[in-house]
Amino acid sequence: MPIYQEAQLQEISKQFQIYGEILHAETCKIGHINETYSATYDQGGMRLRYIHQKINQTVFKDAVSLMKNVVRVTSHLRRKLQTLDAKDITRRCLTIVPTREGQSFYRNGAGECWRTFVFVEGVQTFESVQSPQQAFQAGKAFGFFQSLLVDLPGPRLAETIPHFHHTRKRFQAFQKAVQKDHFNRAQAAKAEIDFALKCETMVDTLLQALAGGKIPERITHNDTKFNNVMLDTVTGEAMCVVDLDTVMPGCVLYDFGDMVRTTTSPTMEDELDLSKVQMQMPMFKKLAEGYLSSAGQFLTKTEKSFIAFAGKLITLTIGLRFLTDHLAGDTYFRIHRPGHNLDRCRTQFKLVESIERQEEDMQTHVDKLSKRGS
Repeated sequence: MPIYQEAQLQEISKQFQIYGEILHAETCKIGHINETYSATYDQGGMRLRYIHQKINQTVFKDAVSLMKNVVRVTSHLRRKLQTLDAKDITRRCLTIVPTREGQSFYRNGAGECWRTFVFVEGVQTFESVQSPQQAFQAGKAFGFFQSLLVDLPGPRLAETIPHFHHTRKRFQAFQKAVQKDHFNRAQAAKAEIDFALKCETMVDTLLQALAGGKIPERITHNDTKFNNVMLDTVTGEAMCVVDLDTVMPGCVLYDFGDMVRTTTSPTMEDELDLSKVQMQMPMFKKLAEGYLSSAGQFLTKTEKSFIAFAGKLITLTIGLRFLTDHLAGDTYFRIHRPGHNLDRCRTQFKLVESIERQEEDMQTHVDKLSKRGS
């Protein structure tokens, strides 16, 4: 957790088109990557909140291309919502606050890149799903998000993290980390390493389908954790999809798979009691129903046929990433305790096993939903 530096935030606050005095700010424990603050301003006697965020340039090496993506995506989403005559658009789509010079982000003398969003009020996020209805809302929200971006005009979006969900490359990075073992952690993670090696047979399945044209490239979120959906605090309705840094060309199945990973187990992704980690079929059914209710019209038959498998594959992929980072010295994901990334890896691999046991029943349910919607 970064330490809030009042003088720094005071200076950052003056760079954006926010009129009023910053009263205070506090760190937000959201996401593993960027440094985020919630700041309260006095504007004409009203107290309004904004989000100030420092982009992690170790992870996102091209802030200019990243912010061009975010501007294009949020602008398009807003236009589509207006076309649909949606209400509460500023609660349903992130709003970028420009700098005094009209730019989408501010780069200070130290080379740090800062951006600001309007704070979305009256919503909440959860680290783990609380009910099947929440799973339905998450699936519906991400499916709707994808559907709005199907017709994004202009050139191909930049890949903010190249090969982000390329499972073969993730597997190769894992193998390299095991081989180097710079921090002498491989022996203590032997069980997890053996499990990963055993799963190698599945890593190329979706890559081959993409390469062969069996499934199309689309614009996808690529980080569809349950806590990236903001739910209305009163109605429980999904309002806004956040964390848009990895919105780029991709495969919708990776998006759905990550929803399975983060919404169908009752635990957080770093749960220490592995006996609690399981794919809950009632949660999956509502997740799939929500997703297909908003994405079913544009998905191809082949995409739908991989939906259950996708949950298993992306959970394995994320587990590989946690394990690789643990072996490499925790350089990507922020950790809050020693061995944190290994704990996260163990939770993912336990979930892979649970999904595998239920994969056939999961796909059967999806197939029934697809026939009902066709």
